[in-house]
Amino acid sequence: MDGAFWLTAIGFGLILILAFVILLVVTRYKRCASDEILVVYGKVRGGRASRCIHGGAVMVWPLIQDWKKLSLIPMTINIPLTGALSQENIRINVPSTFTVGVSTDSTIMNNAAERLLHLSPAAIQEMASEIIFGQLRLTVASLTIKQINSDRELFFESIRNNVGHELNKLGLNLINVNITDITDDSDFIESIGQKAAAGAVNAAKKDVAAADRDGAIGQAEA
Repeated sequence: MDGAFWLTAIGFGLILILAFVILLVVTRYKRCASDEILVVYGKVRGGRASRCIHGGAVMVWPLIQDWKKLSLIPMTINIPLTGALSQENIRINVPSTFTVGVSTDSTIMNNAAERLLHLSPAAIQEMASEIIFGQLRLTVASLTIKQINSDRELFFESIRNNVGHELNKLGLNLINVNITDITDDSDFIESIGQKAAAGAVNAAKKDVAAADRDGAIGQAEA
């Protein structure tokens, strides 16, 4: 009788343990979609503050660990920059749109886990916007109007380097930059365009005159 009782008790205990293990696996085994990062924090291997997983799954141990997710969905930020001083101290307007998102680079991803984990998307966007405003002003200040207006590749490369570097510190990656137009209140940029257009017209007229002259000489010689 006693033996049967203990066997029943042991069997019941094993069932409880098995049920607990199954419940643990079901509730604490966390999967990560391709458009998000799973951040496990608490007691993490290697003495790190957190562990970031992009894709896949991981067991999050109760009591000693917790988890939270960061979205990788890009954010579009409008930057209506006006009155930025160029290298020649000419104020220009550079309305632009920046697309940014949490990076999947291991180092930058850890920055996001440390600085963005408990922030709302709106707070992240506001923080990124302040960084972009400041770095875009610095970029404009480092270049001349001619470089900004004529050498767009140099301008965009400077933006990517300056803005992108600072966003990386936050855990974000610069995905795309779109500048709608570049203007100034003194119409300096428009004057440059008119001068270039006038020069092109004069050069074309000279080419036509030279071609007509060469044609007339050729006919006379014939």
